Amino acid sequence: MGYRLFEVFGIELEYMLVQSSNLKINPIVDKLMILKNGSITSDVSNGEIEWSNELVAHVVELKTNGPTDQLEDLDLLFQDNIKEINKLLLSENSKLMPTASHPLMDPDKEMKLWEHNYSEIYSLYNKIFDCRGHGWSNLQSMHLNLPFFGDEEFEKLHAAIRILLPIIPALSASSPIFEGKHTGFLDARMQVYKTNQKEIPEMTGKVIPEQVFNKLDYIKEIFDPINKAIQSYDTDNILDKHFLNSRGAIARFDRNAIEIRVIDIQECPKADIAIAVLIIETLKLLVSEELVSLEDQKQWHEDDLFSIFNDVIEKAENTELADLKYLNLFDMNEECTAGELWELIFQRVKDNISTKHKQSIEFILANGSLSTRILKGISGDYSVSNINRIYSELSTCLDENSFFKP
Repeated sequence: MGYRLFEVFGIELEYMLVQSSNLKINPIVDKLMILKNGSITSDVSNGEIEWSNELVAHVVELKTNGPTDQLEDLDLLFQDNIKEINKLLLSENSKLMPTASHPLMDPDKEMKLWEHNYSEIYSLYNKIFDCRGHGWSNLQSMHLNLPFFGDEEFEKLHAAIRILLPIIPALSASSPIFEGKHTGFLDARMQVYKTNQKEIPEMTGKVIPEQVFNKLDYIKEIFDPINKAIQSYDTDNILDKHFLNSRGAIARFDRNAIEIRVIDIQECPKADIAIAVLIIETLKLLVSEELVSLEDQKQWHEDDLFSIFNDVIEKAENTELADLKYLNLFDMNEECTAGELWELIFQRVKDNISTKHKQSIEFILANGSLSTRILKGISGDYSVSNINRIYSELSTCLDENSFFKP
């Protein structure tokens, strides 16, 4: 028996390992695994949370160990694991650092692939795409997995997610700085994400998925072109279409879930889970058709949604939204900023959100995205010492599960 819409959730959080003294990336996730369980493995089950490696050797992923229906105190579970990892890393003079981009990393020089389990897959990726570069080795995110049961539920969920994707970075942007400079984007992670697989454009598409609303059409319109495009590169047939699909939301028919990938990681799990809760409640509202019919949601072409998304990754909550047809989907009848639109959405759904998560969302809406707060803290001084000062504070926020207040 599969899970129904919004019955359970899967959440994955990615973090960088850095040296405690200078915050330089430290590619020792394999050592972390040895410290935890005595051997190098690609994942470690730690009760309700699992740890796993990613493509590069300085990123560790913490995720719910299977689907969960308990979001209320999930941030505390993640925090317990973060504290445990930081304690283990003391012997290596290292710690976890949050946010979606390392502000000083030079990926051309510092990127190191994971060399253990699944390394043949990562090596092939590197051969095809050259994984040096911010779009591969310097982007940490939260993945939110939502289940569906059969084509009817997939249709509703996919339609709603496509509508919401363009404005999610207005809440979650946390990657304003690359290589010691303001990139001009509050969500620079998604800016590089758009083109990091330019050699095979079928993999990412327009980030916003195409208008496909059942499994057969999804295979025909998305998976088949990907499989065809990768054939000449993947001669040993080791790459899985579910992983090759790199849109901002991907259908995982192997586990009957859609995985949202456009959410930058925050400064602490309290912020991550609050953002996840707000996204979930907004998707419930869209799926209910209380605001707009399913047919109207399905009408939106990815190009039109991508245009909004492009603006939002640049200015996050400050983006001026002028497409009244899009705003009408949420019962907004006049031009507004993306932040104001989220405020309106929050007012609609807040009665379904617990006091704890409500307070977190209110903090984010009042104080701006993490990128906005980081830049406020930087205050125009992009010296290494000042950047390290801010990101040291962010690492403390991670360990203490507290918001960053510049």
